Amino acid sequence: MNFKLLSLAVSGILTVGVATSATAVVTTSPVRQSTDLTEFNSVHSQGAIAQTVEEQTNIRVYEKASPAVVTVDTDKSNGSGTIISPDGMVLTNAHVVSAGGSVNIILSDGRKLVADVIGFGEEGLDLAVVKIRGQNNLPTIPLARPGSVKVGQQAFAIGNPFGQFQGTFTVGIVSRIDQQRGLIQTDAAINPGNSGGPLLNSSGELIGVNTSIFTRGRGGGNIGIGFAISADKLPAFLTAVREGRAPRVAQARSPFGNKSPQKVPLNGPAVSGLLTDKSSVLPTDNSFFDLYSFEGKAGQQITIEMKSQEIDPYLILLGPNQREIAQDDDGAGSKDARITVRLPADGTYTLVANSYQARQSGAYTLELKASAPTAPSRAILQEEGALVAGGPVLPSDNSLYREYTFEGRSGQSVTISLESTDFDPYVAIFGPDGRLVAENDDESDSTKNAFLSVTLPATGRYRVIVNAYDASGRGRYTLTVR
Repeated sequence: MNFKLLSLAVSGILTVGVATSATAVVTTSPVRQSTDLTEFNSVHSQGAIAQTVEEQTNIRVYEKASPAVVTVDTDKSNGSGTIISPDGMVLTNAHVVSAGGSVNIILSDGRKLVADVIGFGEEGLDLAVVKIRGQNNLPTIPLARPGSVKVGQQAFAIGNPFGQFQGTFTVGIVSRIDQQRGLIQTDAAINPGNSGGPLLNSSGELIGVNTSIFTRGRGGGNIGIGFAISADKLPAFLTAVREGRAPRVAQARSPFGNKSPQKVPLNGPAVSGLLTDKSSVLPTDNSFFDLYSFEGKAGQQITIEMKSQEIDPYLILLGPNQREIAQDDDGAGSKDARITVRLPADGTYTLVANSYQARQSGAYTLELKASAPTAPSRAILQEEGALVAGGPVLPSDNSLYREYTFEGRSGQSVTISLESTDFDPYVAIFGPDGRLVAENDDESDSTKNAFLSVTLPATGRYRVIVNAYDASGRGRYTLTVR
């Protein structure tokens, strides 16, 4: 199944991926066959190690820029950042630090320092500046000259992918420039955790702030399509920060702009729609979309189908908090899309009726079916938290976990939902005797969220384990026990 919604490269647990080593690679000159040991030693002497011009550039950029690249670590997420002033101003993404809590900066030499958020971007600009306390002589990275970036030039990224590999260096080119949205597209490997880190030119100057990736698979890693906010957007933002005019709280942003969704009822008649060049455009792949909304109840199972003989339908479902719940391309057979999912909470859900391919026009029908409403259930436990580096890990696979408890009684029916847009959730419940009662990875084929419905076998204290499917999992989650 192919997934296409733009995934923010927040560290956490978005996915699987292989980090590129930050160590520069060198090659030796070819050695011709010889029985003369003196000549052999001469060829392999330290001075004879050859570096191509490209390798020399890579090494120079890394050695120049890496001391000013940091890890940005909060209570709920982590990412990367760039020191832009000797007194400790660090440029990063708003989504890295917008969840609140303390902010710690880990320098390239391993020092851990406290910082404060001093400004956010406006009108959905995914930028923030944090200020490290008590510093005055830190290394910095300069900004590139506005308008200097060209498609085809080399691009270099440094960051902390998956919150585990600080100082990772990757190389690519500028693949595309989206002038309208102020984005630079690159094939330099950007993964969860690179968010907020620098995209650099061959002079070691900052040309962009890495912010997101286009990926396949919920929580997928890099496939060669990453995006950075152009440095052309930075001067006005940084001036506002320095003058104290920048917002001190994160500004709401949406990949769907200001478009208002059309309200549709569950179990109502099929909706007819038409995607044309006058429709809204999804910024990640330039595909057309329509927006719909409906009211849902926690625990309600719904099935949404989008059918067409003219386009390849694609569905994206967002929850009341605008976090992604499910996506589907061909789940209804042929090229039709279907999402079947149990709703995690009461509220207004947003549905994106989309085409798989860019700028594909055509008519479609949309049907939303739901189970009969059930009696409201009481939340026994409702928690929001994050799996972050340094937390407890399961010895079996080194995956992060958190533990919660609640009191239950024999014969009581409970549902447990674990939601995250940052990683692939895994949930388990253990009884008062310490034995496993149930566990779940994916609630359905169309969502990675975990869900359990169990009848408790005994009276006593139960433990719920919030876990990531694999060791790369990090990020925010919501746990609800009803």
